[in-house]
Amino acid sequence: MRSPDISPGFRLAIPGIILAGIVVFAASAFSQESESFTIVPRLTGATNPMSVHTVPPLPRPVTNDVRRVRNFPEQPPIIPHSIDGYQITLNTNRCLSCHARQMVEGSGAPMISVTHFVDRSGQMLADVSPSRYFCTQCHVQQTDARPLVGNTFQDASGDRQGQR
Repeated sequence: MRSPDISPGFRLAIPGIILAGIVVFAASAFSQESESFTIVPRLTGATNPMSVHTVPPLPRPVTNDVRRVRNFPEQPPIIPHSIDGYQITLNTNRCLSCHARQMVEGSGAPMISVTHFVDRSGQMLADVSPSRYFCTQCHVQQTDARPLVGNTFQDASGDRQGQR
């Protein structure tokens, strides 16, 4: 099969097209050199990142132990009690003193999800997977903070956010 021929007029235009591209590229490079750039921190806008700011107080934790409906699909459940002073280190995880499989009967706390006993390769483990050991990576304490954005999520039963 023979490839289509390129017209002689187009062959003459190729060097001109390449030269025009080089001129446009060089002109844009020279115009950028003359502009002055100001570095603005991405999250703070035009404020000086080294200036002193007053920090608003942290929202109060909600400690009524009422389990809340999730705000979006696959949301990790929130912590409905105070976790002040809870220690989660390589050697200690205070959450497991109530939520571990062996402790839920005596504590009345819900058991951690069975998904927390599966490692990254899909193997079921006898104890909590190391990748799920640090609870506050995903689970946060409920506070009385105002929502930053509106939420119209409804769960599969059609219930709006609320208590269950």
